[in-house]
Amino acid sequence: MTAAGVAMRDAFGEALLSLASDVPEMVVLDADVSTSTRTAAFGQRHANRFFNVGVAEANMVDIAAGMATCGLRPIVSTFAVFLTLKAADQLRNIVCYNKLPVILVGNYAGLSDSYDGASHQSILDISIMRAMPNMTVVVPADGVELLQALTASLRRDSPTYIRICRNPTPVLFAEAPPLEIGKIRKLNDGSDLTIAVCGVPTSMAIEAVSRLTHRGISVDLLEVATIKPIDVEALVISSKKTGKVLTVEEHTIHGGLGSAVAEVLSQRAAAKMGFIGIQDAFTESGPYDALLRKYGISVDRIESEALRLLAPG
Repeated sequence: MTAAGVAMRDAFGEALLSLASDVPEMVVLDADVSTSTRTAAFGQRHANRFFNVGVAEANMVDIAAGMATCGLRPIVSTFAVFLTLKAADQLRNIVCYNKLPVILVGNYAGLSDSYDGASHQSILDISIMRAMPNMTVVVPADGVELLQALTASLRRDSPTYIRICRNPTPVLFAEAPPLEIGKIRKLNDGSDLTIAVCGVPTSMAIEAVSRLTHRGISVDLLEVATIKPIDVEALVISSKKTGKVLTVEEHTIHGGLGSAVAEVLSQRAAAKMGFIGIQDAFTESGPYDALLRKYGISVDRIESEALRLLAPG
């Protein structure tokens, strides 16, 4: 892991440029926020493959679906909150129902559109997208995994939602084996507690595990980049080993990673569970790091919740 931060939106813009020559059928659509989502550079370099549809997210998804039926590989990009809510009907009835290979990139996800407040912060998108039949949901933890997720998704024949952050995050996986869609990445082997994490809080979980290790606590740390289809086998093996599972996500605890893990374990390997994420609430405006701390997404909170789960009784 390197502390140097790389914004995932910047990594996204660079990934589009790097993939352009290898995937000539790839086209990019944006909803008039290309300077924010960093698709603008692709548009400048490949004007005949870039489509700014304006503030019309539902239309954009329908256009992308039509392109997919013609053999193109569309990548749809806009803010996650508008992609998953304003275009939900089109996503369900056109893209998912017909199982079209459209890649949907939800930028500025979680609390990362921090100063725009509840109207722009996307804390429901994983719940919405994983409920869509035929939809794959991927939540990269850094720019390296983002490029790998895009590359893998362009080879798939069904829709994929990739959730990314606005702000700089540590580079975690530059030297690691590549992300595999549908597979959990084990970051630490342990026997006392399982921590399952996705997205931005992954670096926090790594630091929390270091603290817990110094306390003599052995943690199985799982990075769950693919929320759907989730890696059932890896979750079951870890849960049976530790008997205690803590999930960590930058998303509401209703319907996201924690819910997905609980659904698996309730049927296959019941465990005592804890959930770190946004409770049943709208969030507010403010600095990103301060908002994360306020809503309990922090190294301190992961450590304290782990200790609570491990306490007798």
